[in-house]
Amino acid sequence: MSIKISSQFDAGAIEVVNATSANAIDLNIRKDSHADIIQWFYFRLQGAQGQACTIRFLNAGQAAYPAGWEGYQAMASYDRINWFRVPTSYDGKVLTIEHTPGMDSVYYAYFEPYSWERHLELLDRAQMSEHVRMLDLGSTVDGRDLNMLVIGEPSPEKKKVWVIARQHPGETMAEWFVEGMLDALLDPAHPFGRQLLKESVFYVVPNMNPDGSVRGNLRTNAAGANLNREWMNPTMERSPEVFLVLKKMHETGVDLCLDVHGDEGLPYVFVAGSESLPTWTEAQAAQQKQFIDDFKIASPDFQDVHGYGATPFTDETLTMGSPHITHAFGCLSLTLELPFKDNANDPDPQVGWDGARSARLGAAVLQPVLNAVRALK
Repeated sequence: MSIKISSQFDAGAIEVVNATSANAIDLNIRKDSHADIIQWFYFRLQGAQGQACTIRFLNAGQAAYPAGWEGYQAMASYDRINWFRVPTSYDGKVLTIEHTPGMDSVYYAYFEPYSWERHLELLDRAQMSEHVRMLDLGSTVDGRDLNMLVIGEPSPEKKKVWVIARQHPGETMAEWFVEGMLDALLDPAHPFGRQLLKESVFYVVPNMNPDGSVRGNLRTNAAGANLNREWMNPTMERSPEVFLVLKKMHETGVDLCLDVHGDEGLPYVFVAGSESLPTWTEAQAAQQKQFIDDFKIASPDFQDVHGYGATPFTDETLTMGSPHITHAFGCLSLTLELPFKDNANDPDPQVGWDGARSARLGAAVLQPVLNAVRALK
């Protein structure tokens, strides 16, 4: 069987330069569909079972985040359910995978994918709960549905918790996180979930960027927009996803918001706040510190030693989701970052950081959210 590389499937993305022999497969990482951003890859290799494959990504040094390749190990799967890490090296220009497939068909990806079908299944499973309403906020550039889950019965005394994920579509760990959070929140036997349903309402957008997700983009939507730079002036033409979500936020109000992302470079779980805002208050700082302290107790995977550090206020600050939401609603809004690589504090050589670990972190977040909600009363 001759070697074949393909990517014509949900989130698939690669460019084949040369694939005539297993020990010399040369590829290029494909740009986002409408932007010059290189990082996400996801492809299928057939016909190389038992052969020592050398897969080289020739343009890895031109990636949006070349530091993301340092210490990085690519992910592989035979069934697209169980993913594992494979030996990967980076010389400053070329990223190289060395792997001998155990089967005729193997998939390689930048991170464990979260498919559009799984996204729809997540929405459908959630709406089966008596506590959930699924709302259609509108349509994306490509005409896909932008859905939101309303969890809990809205009432004036209940606090409004917003959770949005995958503004950057290649950050699939963000939707794995949301899946774990939703499953815990809707589990009748979960004590934090039960209490939160009594005291708050969740507004959850599991995938802010459906088009980019299906197209296999890392950061942009079908119009080439980085949604996390669109919050000051979103439009239905360029960034309908942000336009529609922000409109709904102004209808409901926001008391607490988590914007879930993935970070290419840092092998840690951490949050970025809105301390640079001129309107930042001591009360908001205390809220943020309490949330961080509570999250560290709820999940040892979360830490606050490593992160982005202090950043100055610039014209760009209010174009980003979390600081814009803090500024607009006066609430605590945090950007939660999960790693593409591994958690260096507690590494797993077999799978690194993966979807399952992201989901467990999502379940753990309910404890600090409950404490934050109660502190607002």
